[in-house]
Amino acid sequence: METRMIEGQDSLDARIRQKFGLGQQEAQTYSPLVLAYIGDGIYELIIRTIAVGQGNRQVKKLHRQASRYAKAQAQSEMMETLLPLLCEEETRIYMRGRNAKSYSTAKNASVNDYRRATGFEALMGYLYLQGDMERLLELVKAAVDNYTPNEHTGTEARNCYESSFHNRMVQKQGRNG
Repeated sequence: METRMIEGQDSLDARIRQKFGLGQQEAQTYSPLVLAYIGDGIYELIIRTIAVGQGNRQVKKLHRQASRYAKAQAQSEMMETLLPLLCEEETRIYMRGRNAKSYSTAKNASVNDYRRATGFEALMGYLYLQGDMERLLELVKAAVDNYTPNEHTGTEARNCYESSFHNRMVQKQGRNG
């Protein structure tokens, strides 16, 4: 898979490796669970960046809103949108992650949702380590634009607020994308 980087700019991964004197390793050589581990972090960073970019709010509210996009069920549903958009290599990475034997269990998700979410995170990690932030962001945008968080959790006031968060997230991305 070709790495798409803006000329003259290093990927975040490359800059971290250089600053801390870490060696380079091909993304394909990492285990699917290691890809999911780093993918979980980069996906969470993207979602938090979007949330914070929409305005200053209480951290508790930011966390609650962002976690609705980061939970296993959400990532599993997002994969339904993403699968038709994936190239062969990306599909292979997703399948490796989905089929990986994990020794941890999902707290609030079905086994199938947890496995699909692991595949989602493995794909995010792979793209990050490949330095292909453009493709990673393209897929996250498609996933977020087509995902509607469940509105039937928590108090009515929280649901109303979080629904407006989702609408603002999609609208802001529409203006920027």
